[in-house]
Amino acid sequence: MRRLPGLDFLHARPGLAFALLAALLIALPFLVGSGLGNSWVRVLDFVLLYMLMAIGLNIVVGYAGLLDLGYIAFYALGAYVYAWLASPHFGLHLPFWVILPLGATFAGLFGVLLGTPVLRLRGDYLAIVTLGFGEIIRIFMNNLNAPFNLTNGPQGINLIDPVRIAGLSFAEPPRFLGLDLPPTYLYYYLFLAFTLLAIGVAMRLQDSRVGRAWAALREDEVAAAAMGINLRNTKLLAFAMGAVFGGVAGGLFAAFQGFISPESFSLWESILVLCMIVLGGMGNVAGALLGAALLTILPEALRYLGDLQRTVLGQVVVEPTDLRMLLFGVALVSMMLFRPTGLLSSRQHRREWAAEDGVAEQERASLYDSRA
Repeated sequence: MRRLPGLDFLHARPGLAFALLAALLIALPFLVGSGLGNSWVRVLDFVLLYMLMAIGLNIVVGYAGLLDLGYIAFYALGAYVYAWLASPHFGLHLPFWVILPLGATFAGLFGVLLGTPVLRLRGDYLAIVTLGFGEIIRIFMNNLNAPFNLTNGPQGINLIDPVRIAGLSFAEPPRFLGLDLPPTYLYYYLFLAFTLLAIGVAMRLQDSRVGRAWAALREDEVAAAAMGINLRNTKLLAFAMGAVFGGVAGGLFAAFQGFISPESFSLWESILVLCMIVLGGMGNVAGALLGAALLTILPEALRYLGDLQRTVLGQVVVEPTDLRMLLFGVALVSMMLFRPTGLLSSRQHRREWAAEDGVAEQERASLYDSRA
């Protein structure tokens, strides 16, 4: 299929394309805020947070082929570490740049702890164990308020310190070029920086020797072991790397919200992040980003259908919440039927699904495609 002339023009000038993309990302909160209001800038912030989580889960599920239904546990651990060290709960108020790495490291260690007992599991069995891990973490957070109050139970932890960088508090943003920047704008740029860093790390990992090992593990464990790949270390590294991304996203979430509770880390959140990478395309960073953007923005946009029904029909016939879940299910079923590899699937996954003879196709195709 021939590209549009404008796309051909930008493809021939990558520097110009990069400059235009950078300008759009910088101006995006101002464009959205002036057109749709500050609430939609807040939605953009959550889009970036979900992108961070989708990139992390894509390493575990997309790169290594390890189905993880408890990924939200690492997000919760990162959030609670930030809350413990930056709130009146324990009277600690450590700097942001100290707490965030600690939360990521803590989540990464739990990723290794999760991966160690499930090294021999795959498929449905692995999914069940990881689902149980996610629920155990949530239940612990909900009940560890006695005899020692670690998490404050279902009441959660509030008054969490906002991000403070070089003396600049995100809760009291300064004027910039005569404009008052709301905190949501500053958090947008902070989240954008971490998301771009995560994209760079994920793409470098995919192009590395570790990425090839994950791809081999995803395709055939027996063949990977026969080629000399250490399955134990490879799996543990995938769990740890994915958990680190989740821990970073959790810490940023706690600073952004100023309050966390176990209700924010339910099983539905894990399923939602998994659906993001399935919708966008497993094993592809661009697909994870697209899926995260779609499944964060579209549900918010559908909230307006209630007002639209009142205007047109005089009453709400279908509640927006029910309609969102209905459309969500229809979209997933449609994807499985008509686009099982996702909207932006990798070349390797497209070859696998298009192959008429799976074994012969795998022998002919390269296991790793650097252009995917």
